[in-house]
Parts: sequence; C-alpha cells; structure tokens
Amino acid sequence: MERRARVGGQDDESRRLGPAELGGDLGARATLVQFSSAFCAPCRATRRILGEVAGMVPGVTHIEIDAEADLELVRRLGILRTPTVLVLDADGRIVRHAAGQPRKADVIAALGEAVLGPRP
Repeated sequence: MERRARVGGQDDESRRLGPAELGGDLGARATLVQFSSAFCAPCRATRRILGEVAGMVPGVTHIEIDAEADLELVRRLGILRTPTVLVLDADGRIVRHAAGQPRKADVIAALGEAVLGPRP
C-alpha cells in the first residue's frame, strides 16, 4: 500500500483485532479494515478498491468502520485521518497500516504480506 502518511511498524504487528472490535468476522486468509468518515470523498474510492480486491482474492474480507462511531478504537489504534486501511492476517494481527487512498496494486501487495508473511 502506498505510504502517504503514517505507516505503523513493529508496534502494530503485535496488536490483534477480533470480530467483536471489528463488528464482523475476520477473513479466512486476511481482512482489509477501512476507517472512514461520512464526508470523506477518498473513503468512497477506497471502499470500491478494497471491495474489488476482497472480491478477487478468496478468503479476504473487507470491513468498513465509521471512525466517528467508534472513537475508542480509533484512539487506541492511533487513527489520525480517513481513510486509513489496516491489513490483518488470518489471526487478526495488523501487518500493514496506511493512511490515505491506496492504489489497488499496493493493496494486493500488502495482502501478499498478510497471507505469505513478510519477505526476508
């Protein structure tokens, strides 16, 4: 994913999110979590991109969270702007965290990391 703003590092890798926090089940292989807000134009484009990628890759789920409706989670994860996308592995561990509208190719590459693990 394109790193337009803050991208999480080691801190994020140790954190896990589950269905209770996300309001939906994790994907069997990976989950794309999008934090959005009501009047965010890039959020609509991000929703489309993530939905397309999730539809192309078996076992990948896209979950969108209204940042304004879940301020506790937003604060805990350090979400500073919308859209922000988290890529979770099958266990709910955050493997990538990027702010801004992603490119489709970057989302696919980040999914590879979530599914296959980081490159040596």
